[in-house]
Amino acid sequence: MTVLGEGVPGNSELSGPTAADAVLQSAVHKAAVRFVPLLTIAYLFNYLDRTSLGFAALTMNKQLGLSPSQFGLAAGIFFLGYSVFEIPSNLLLYRVGARRWLARIMISWGLVSAATAFVVGPHSFYGLRFLLGVMEAGFFPGVTFFLAAWFPAQYRTRMLAWFLVGIPLSSLVGSPVCGMLLKMDGIWGLHGWQWLFLVLSLPCVPLGFITLKLLSDRPQVAGWLTPEERNVLDGVLASEVRERPRTSLLAALRDPRVLICTAIQFGFTLGSYGIGIWLPLMLRDYQLTNTAIGWIAAIPYLFASIGMILWARYVDEKGKRIVNLALACLLGALGLLAPILSHSLVSAVIGFSLALIGVTAARAIFWTIPTRFLTGVAAAGGIAFINSIATVGGFVGPSMMGWLKEFSGSYVVGLLAVAAIIFASTLASLSLKLFISRE
Repeated sequence: MTVLGEGVPGNSELSGPTAADAVLQSAVHKAAVRFVPLLTIAYLFNYLDRTSLGFAALTMNKQLGLSPSQFGLAAGIFFLGYSVFEIPSNLLLYRVGARRWLARIMISWGLVSAATAFVVGPHSFYGLRFLLGVMEAGFFPGVTFFLAAWFPAQYRTRMLAWFLVGIPLSSLVGSPVCGMLLKMDGIWGLHGWQWLFLVLSLPCVPLGFITLKLLSDRPQVAGWLTPEERNVLDGVLASEVRERPRTSLLAALRDPRVLICTAIQFGFTLGSYGIGIWLPLMLRDYQLTNTAIGWIAAIPYLFASIGMILWARYVDEKGKRIVNLALACLLGALGLLAPILSHSLVSAVIGFSLALIGVTAARAIFWTIPTRFLTGVAAAGGIAFINSIATVGGFVGPSMMGWLKEFSGSYVVGLLAVAAIIFASTLASLSLKLFISRE
């Protein structure tokens, strides 16, 4: 993990900008090494649940008698629970501290996700998926709020990208692992899809306790920083210039920038889940085995991981976040044209790779924008509001794909709809230029 040197506002206790730079870089490096790998691994396991759901469907749907629309509804209903409890969860995080609340979230989601192994039909499946959304609510916006409280703006896109790389890594690692876990069918009387949920969910419980041990809510309570590092880091964070900042929740919710950001994230979130959850089932149309699907499904996420890190580094160095956000969304939409227009497996994999590079890079770039004009409780609640409403896209995407598959008999109509919605996010991204002059 590389952190580039950046200028720091002058400090009378230091000999000059060079000394201040060195102290800041030391503090940021310590924080990055302590927090980011842990949170990335946690997010990887968080998303493994969603990756595993698509693979579980390869055998679970038949054994439980689930239709495509029932599976799509179950996959999507998770996001309703998540969205409803997102703002309350993040306001509680603001009150009790990120360290305790993020640990609670990890432990509870691990237990509920593991319990999915014992569903017996659509109704128990719906219920546990909704409960899982409730338990996970607040994790992503909570981490976004936490990272903004620790890392100055010139480092923030990279830190977010390293955290968010857990999303494509979950499929890069999880796709072949899920394919192999399905082969455990019959061991100890459990189906392969049951082993899949158990093996990939229970590690979240010890991860939660490790989070409780390692996280610090803010620099001034971090005993592993020197007093000089704490003071410089606090000073840089406090001196950040924000354009027309919002500090109250009600003012944030009325801000047109917040509403546009919500629409943007809705679009690329819908695309991310519409592609990700259905990718194994779409690849099965190419007459592949479950093991082959696992390895081939990992390819787009390998390129998405690399693309997101490189794009985030470029944005931190060059700026122009809004333009790059729009370009990332545009790539996400255009990539889906390949599997729509071609029946070739190679073309489909290339197209899905480009689409996932776009939507994953968009996510990393996007979350640095709200933190430039939201602060305090407005940041905690405003970020949660954006994520809660936009995360409904995670319900709409899988559900829409399932319904359109049943209606049309193919995935083409669903992919066209997803591409059109991501393209709308491109236009919404460009409209931010009307309200934000300082990025």
